[in-house]
Amino acid sequence: MIELPAGCELVRATREFDEHTVPTGLLAAHRVADGVWGLLVVREGALRFGFDDEADERLVAAGTSQVIPPGRLHHLTVDGAVRFVVEFHRPAGTDTVTA
Repeated sequence: MIELPAGCELVRATREFDEHTVPTGLLAAHRVADGVWGLLVVREGALRFGFDDEADERLVAAGTSQVIPPGRLHHLTVDGAVRFVVEFHRPAGTDTVTA
């Protein structure tokens, strides 16, 4: 299980998305910027999360989250009702996220 490094601070979060408003870019291969850690937080329902260098996807359900390391290609699969946000974290003392 991947974890956020100790001392990371939340610097920004996306607005809440659902199955109708999820940006298409999140459904295709994309990555978090260098030095930035992502945290996918599912608030309601469920979706599937996959790293593009692994064959399997993980079900991320309400009340759970998925850590996303910097630079690692990943994608989402949305098959039903869901509400989620993506948080962006950086190690303490580094510049804030701009993207």
